[in-house]
Amino acid sequence: MDREPTTLQEAIIHFSDPQVCFDTMVAVRWPDGVRCPQCGREDVRFLANQQKWECRARHPRKQFTIKTGTVFEDSPIKMDKWLVAVWLIVNAKNGISSLELHRAIGVTQKTAWFMLQRIRLAMQTGTFEKLSGEVEADETFIGGKAANMHKDKRDAIFQARPGLRNARSDAGKAVVFGLLERHTRTVRAKVVAERNRAAVEPLLRSAVQPGATVYTDSWRAYRNLDDAYVHEFVDHSEKYVEGRIHTNGIENFWALLKRAIHGTYVSVEPFHLFRYVDEEAFRYNEREGSDRTRFYRALGGVKGRRLTYAELTGKSSDLDRDAVSVP
Repeated sequence: MDREPTTLQEAIIHFSDPQVCFDTMVAVRWPDGVRCPQCGREDVRFLANQQKWECRARHPRKQFTIKTGTVFEDSPIKMDKWLVAVWLIVNAKNGISSLELHRAIGVTQKTAWFMLQRIRLAMQTGTFEKLSGEVEADETFIGGKAANMHKDKRDAIFQARPGLRNARSDAGKAVVFGLLERHTRTVRAKVVAERNRAAVEPLLRSAVQPGATVYTDSWRAYRNLDDAYVHEFVDHSEKYVEGRIHTNGIENFWALLKRAIHGTYVSVEPFHLFRYVDEEAFRYNEREGSDRTRFYRALGGVKGRRLTYAELTGKSSDLDRDAVSVP
């Protein structure tokens, strides 16, 4: 197959050739010519028998491959499986579980889980460009009901976070804050520690251009935005829409996020939740593109990023180990 793939079947056939995988990664990583990832030197020597390059400068790790300096680094998995895995996750509307990937490409479930987490890192789309025009802001909770928790676990959560005593339905849930720019339908979403002004307002101000119109609900965390924004809000205890004042766009994104977690992943550790939020935000923002464009968009994010298994499985506290699920 000479042309670029447009479907999963074509992608599997296309990337079954190791040389095609090699050429694809070279084109994505070094569109202007191969450079040493350590020093940036261009006059590197290609070692054809080993499918790697050697830098002429004197420094550690003179030799490098197409995987060096990417999320694929140090992985024994061949690129034909890696590229098919990228294709699968970026084009699965509700995501793909590690069990599905393990069956699809013939690796262990543990390996598939690690692969998916590394690809999610490549799907992060950090940018300094601020949202403008009309912007919706909202937050949501990800997690199971406190009433369904074991008493010991529920009591431990309340002991660690006494402020939840008056909001038992939110106990143990993670908070995700999101923004949606209406004219581009672009979403930004981030896991935050608390649902309060101190956590939400700085994120909003750093991501939204002053002078923009911000639509929110009546939650008190948004009450001090009038100095820099045109702030309009709707009280959900009375109505959900008042003309152009609503948060239906970002709430649609929340529905997609929870559908993926509940329907595909079932249970997600709070320690890893931000990765799944990044995954869903990527697919939402790239929804107008084709399977092929989404694939290459994600592949462009593999360079300059690294995720080891030790980093991935590190735990910050006993509370963080408790998985959350969406009822």
